[in-house]
Order: sequence, then structure tokens, then C-alpha cells
Amino acid sequence: MQEQTEKILSSFAGNANEVIPMLQAVQNKMGFLSEEAIRDIADYTGLPESKVYGTATFYSQFYFSRRGDRSVKVCLGTACHVRGGMQVMDALEREMGIKAGDTTPDYKFSLERVNCVGSCALAPVVMVDDDVFGRLEPKQAKEVLEKSDPEV
Repeated sequence: MQEQTEKILSSFAGNANEVIPMLQAVQNKMGFLSEEAIRDIADYTGLPESKVYGTATFYSQFYFSRRGDRSVKVCLGTACHVRGGMQVMDALEREMGIKAGDTTPDYKFSLERVNCVGSCALAPVVMVDDDVFGRLEPKQAKEVLEKSDPEV
């Protein structure tokens, strides 16, 4: 077992019903779930790796590759979609050089599409970590990234 994973898991009893909190704890500390982490959790709980992996893949909150330092979430819920959310997404994809679900090569940003951020009155909305940018137009994509990371 990896030393870092072992330290994280030591706060759990190793029960099968703790798999989700274990996955969350490991991802919170390491940034994503590696194959080794899945194996370590399986060993610690006595569950098959396939069961742990199946649990992790069921939930969209878990990632299996390194994510960017900043999370860019584009709302594509009804209000945001109707008001141009997809065009904002397209502009961000062009500006960042990646597609939704990917991470920039320098690991500064990960780009995600989400169904709702609960700010329909500000549609279309982009969240960068906890910062909300509302009433966006595609031409503002670069500005959003610059405000989030001045080195862009």
C-alpha cells in the first residue's frame, strides 16, 4: 500500500460501507483516484477492485486522472443553455485548447460541463472554483480565465 494512501485510510475502520468516504478522502488529498489507490482501498476493505472501481465510476465527482489547479465549470442547464451557455463553452474550449472533461497540459485548468449551478438569473454562468461569472458572452471567455489566473 502506498504510504500516503495508507495514512489516509488509517482513519477508517475498513468497513465496506466506508468506500465512498474513503474514495472522497483519497481524492481530496491526492487530487484524483489512481489505480493504486483503488487497489489500496480494495485491499483495505476486503472488497474486489472491480467493486471499488464500479462505485467510483458511478459518481461523477470522482476523477481518474490529475485535474487542473482551477476547476472551470460551464453551466448548461436550461436557462444557461437558452441564453448561450453552449457558445460560452465553445469559446472556452477554443481559448483553453481543450474539450470539456479535459485538463490543460500545464494543469492550470480543468474544464467541465455541469447541469446547474443554481444561478439561473445570471445565465449563462461559468464557475471557476467558487467564483461565479454571470451573464457571459463568448467574447468574455479569455477575460474569465485571466481573472482566475493572471498568467493566462
